[in-house]
Amino acid sequence: MRVLGAILAGGQSRRFGSDKAEALFEGRALLDHVADALRPQVAALVVAGREWPGLSKVADLPEPGIGPLGGLAGALDQAWRHGFDAVLSSGCDVIGLPADLAQRLGTGPAIVADMPIVGLWPVSLRELLLDWLSGSENRSVYKFADHAGAQRVKLDVALRNINRPEDLS
Repeated sequence: MRVLGAILAGGQSRRFGSDKAEALFEGRALLDHVADALRPQVAALVVAGREWPGLSKVADLPEPGIGPLGGLAGALDQAWRHGFDAVLSSGCDVIGLPADLAQRLGTGPAIVADMPIVGLWPVSLRELLLDWLSGSENRSVYKFADHAGAQRVKLDVALRNINRPEDLS
């Protein structure tokens, strides 16, 4: 299976108070930690919703500012256009992604049970998600995952979602 890695990074970081992607954890930007965890598991890696040095940008679809599902829709569209089978996604603020995450999520659709932004999404869901975003005011990743029939996978490792500066310590 040919997988595109997608780091969803188009958010406003309102709760954090500054750009989360650039926040330092152990001396490196959060987004770089995520990139390093995903890179060995995917054929290519992109960032959805923003520019980042060394990585290609994918625009949120159908428009910016609609949350993580917009970034996922952009990544699925990119994957569809370039012959990938699936997208392995993570937010830019997730620490502790396992080295075998893609394998643990199977063939998808699947999400990490307590962190739905981390998931494996077959490219066949592209149209379903674009339709969902055009016809629904609901931007919940959990609700879309349920709508798409995504399996909820419990990991035996704890992922950390960095939402506030104090979460870095």
